[in-house]
Amino acid sequence: MRLRRAIVVLMSGQGQAVRDITSLMQVSEGYVRDVIHAFNERGFAALDPKWSGGRSRTIGEVIRERICLIARTAPADWGITAFSTWSLAKLRDHLLDRGTVAAISRETLRRILHDAGVSWQSTVVGRMTEAAIWVPSSSESGRGRCRGRRGTRAPPPRGPPSPSRD
Repeated sequence: MRLRRAIVVLMSGQGQAVRDITSLMQVSEGYVRDVIHAFNERGFAALDPKWSGGRSRTIGEVIRERICLIARTAPADWGITAFSTWSLAKLRDHLLDRGTVAAISRETLRRILHDAGVSWQSTVVGRMTEAAIWVPSSSESGRGRCRGRRGTRAPPPRGPPSPSRD
């Protein structure tokens, strides 16, 4: 955008007619005139476009700070014992249930946390926990296998140790 404006100003400074600039740059005559007038009024500052469009923020700074404060605490601090860390979906549900926000998407929540430098944990499907299913194995070692995430270490079997065959 800045380069296009600079080229328009340069071509105008070289004496090119507005029609010639529009045909070479593939822009409208109104755009060329606006750029030239803005350059004459403000100088080089006119080369930077002034973006003023876009939707205004629906979640104010106070609420954003509150969201970050909640995200930095453990779910147990809020009486939630079902999980130990926040995921975006769980944090979103908590914010909606508490009435902190009327509506918020996970993407907006992610952006708020990212802008504030708050890290979060995404939900991992198949994560091995103590509640993972222990399936006995018929291998010679007597050890079982755990249905959980690949590459995780299986918990020790419960009960008496299996006899060795030496």
